[in-house]
Amino acid sequence: MSQHKSLQGTSGLVVKRNVLKRFERVEILKKRGQWKAGDRVSGLRKTKPEA
Repeated sequence: MSQHKSLQGTSGLVVKRNVLKRFERVEILKKRGQWKAGDRVSGLRKTKPEA
């Protein structure tokens, strides 16, 4: 699937995404100590992308 021209720059994606994929949310929660191995991956806490 192609990307809309307003989201592309000369070097690829320019606009910061505000929606994270599940694995990205799990990584952030692991760094914060709020998720450990064996926890459910459905119904994760809300997280904001790291700046």
